[in-house]
Amino acid sequence: MTLSEESFDVLLKAAVHDPDPSFNRQFVEPALNAFGYARVRLALLAYLRTGTDPERAGAARAWYWTALPLRMPRVGAESPGATGAAEPDDGSAVVAEWDEAALRAFVTNENVDVRRCILPGLPLRRSAYSPEMHDLVDRAVAIARSHPDEYIRHRVEHQVGD
Repeated sequence: MTLSEESFDVLLKAAVHDPDPSFNRQFVEPALNAFGYARVRLALLAYLRTGTDPERAGAARAWYWTALPLRMPRVGAESPGATGAAEPDDGSAVVAEWDEAALRAFVTNENVDVRRCILPGLPLRRSAYSPEMHDLVDRAVAIARSHPDEYIRHRVEHQVGD
């Protein structure tokens, strides 16, 4: 399958707007294989930073699938030179940018769905961040522990394990 340049935005929009955190994989995986980790992750990061609350939650649900290995060798981009051919995951700095943006979004955005979707993939260890982010990690844990939503309170205890 050869994906056109236009299909990139269509796939990412579908992944972000699909409310099913399992079903959205069918949009993320071909995008990863055709356009690469960096491009897909940067697009999801943009949704997290500037999207509506439903788009922010959807970006967090879709982000989960960006850790998949490239398993669709027959899926490619129409113009791989123009789009950047799919590359192996290099542990890109985009992941660190995502973690910081997700932490900030969790602390500053009071939307329950956004917080519910961000939390499972959010590292809540100080060691995962630069020293200037440590207070924000502490705030995120405090917010989650005292949150009125039972899932958020349960999830944070699962993640931090104190």
